[in-house]
Amino acid sequence: MRLLSIGVLCISMFMLAVASAARPTNAELKKQVTDHERAFAATMKARDHAAFTSFLSDEAVFFSGPGSVLRGREAVATAWRKFYDGPQAPFSWEPEEVEVVDSGTLAYSGGPVYDAAGRRVGRFNSIWRLEAPGRWRIVFDRGEQPCNCKPKVDTP
Repeated sequence: MRLLSIGVLCISMFMLAVASAARPTNAELKKQVTDHERAFAATMKARDHAAFTSFLSDEAVFFSGPGSVLRGREAVATAWRKFYDGPQAPFSWEPEEVEVVDSGTLAYSGGPVYDAAGRRVGRFNSIWRLEAPGRWRIVFDRGEQPCNCKPKVDTP
């Protein structure tokens, strides 16, 4: 019995060591998410709606305007189909910020959105979830219009 307990303890320690060694660092996870976001954005330029859809979680939630929310991969894919029709992409985006939670299972990406002429017209904010090793999918997405706000003035 004692030998069995020692064997189980050794196997457990070995499995823990393997799991710890195999886990990507936060920097590696940020690179994964950045690469996924860039590949996701490339689907627009390539006019590849099927590839766009492959980046969506089954539970995707896209905010599509005041009071309007798209829920689920199919609803988002259907609503975004119009952006993939035609020879030229109507807009593009690129990540400038990416952060991953310490557990390595959720990530934020955000950055500018450009119109077809390359003018900055907004900002995107996305939440990604790790759904399989090395496979991130979008669960939340929200675009923002650019703000022509006056700078905040601090008063004493």
